[in-house]
Amino acid sequence: AEQGVARAQYNLGLIYDNGWGVPQDYKEAVKWYRLAAEQGVATAQLNLGAMYYNGQGVLADFVLAHMWFNISAALGDEMGDEKRELIAKEMTSEDLSKAEAMARACFNSNYEKCGY
Repeated sequence: AEQGVARAQYNLGLIYDNGWGVPQDYKEAVKWYRLAAEQGVATAQLNLGAMYYNGQGVLADFVLAHMWFNISAALGDEMGDEKRELIAKEMTSEDLSKAEAMARACFNSNYEKCGY
């Protein structure tokens, strides 16, 4: 994971997220999910979105959650599509537009510009 292997980073995120063999640490999970997400791992993007949705390891932020769910869905993750649609019902149209613009910027910048 420390050598930049995306799948290893995702797996380490899962380990910390679930507390498998280590103390559960959501901040550490977010760190590893983000590294994998920024390399295009759709399941890491989905889980990172969930962390923002639930406020685990980060402040709850529906705009960032939607952004990551949207990117995950764009890469073919069906759960990302489902989560994106669910969270959209809880968002204002302004926040929804912001999240969609951020997803486009993130995706089009090859994950260089992901967030505010």
